[in-house]
Amino acid sequence: MSLVQVYSASNSLEAHSLKGMLETEAIDVVLKGETLSSATGELPADVLAVTLWVDVVQEAVARKVLAHYEAQSNAVWWCSACQEESGGNFEICWQCGVPRAEIE
Repeated sequence: MSLVQVYSASNSLEAHSLKGMLETEAIDVVLKGETLSSATGELPADVLAVTLWVDVVQEAVARKVLAHYEAQSNAVWWCSACQEESGGNFEICWQCGVPRAEIE
């Protein structure tokens, strides 16, 4: 298996969330860089990113899924229940808890 890096997550939480998302698409994911988080403050921030790696055979599909994720996270939406603005990466309204799917 030949691995290729497809994403650099801003933190471990995002990395694990994206790993789970890709795995639901039957894409095997390897995370690299998690153990460096204990060196926070001693290493430059760009070195501390957790990266996602997939088999080169699955790269195109993984990049497509990740591009959709990034496009969603850049879009904002407004809750019809409380009129609060939320970022595209939120699936529920952070103010009142109404799921986004029920709003759109």
